[in-house]
Amino acid sequence: MSDTVIGAGGPATTSNPTQQKYCSGCGVVIHKEAVQCPHCGAPQAGAGGRKSRVAAILLALLLGGIGAHKFYLGRVGAGILYLLFCWTFIPAIIALIELIIYITMSDADFAKKYG
Repeated sequence: MSDTVIGAGGPATTSNPTQQKYCSGCGVVIHKEAVQCPHCGAPQAGAGGRKSRVAAILLALLLGGIGAHKFYLGRVGAGILYLLFCWTFIPAIIALIELIIYITMSDADFAKKYG
């Protein structure tokens, strides 16, 4: 194994250990901000694309009836269902329940479930 770290931003030396981590798939040393391992292609946990719990709460509160929070969280299919049935106000009721769930959920649980 060489002393070069591969990842986002190009090669870097191992002299800066705060900028590196091990790949969750193959164990190769990569840049800590790498979204995907360049060696094996495994996606890396906690790298980029993190969803904000506060943003999800606000979207569920203000635009929950049309599924804006579902689109934000990457649940496009559910968001489309909310849009199709928004005239029944059923999605608005479900969005209020989801709002309560998001408020009571811890940040760690939210990050684990929604990234």
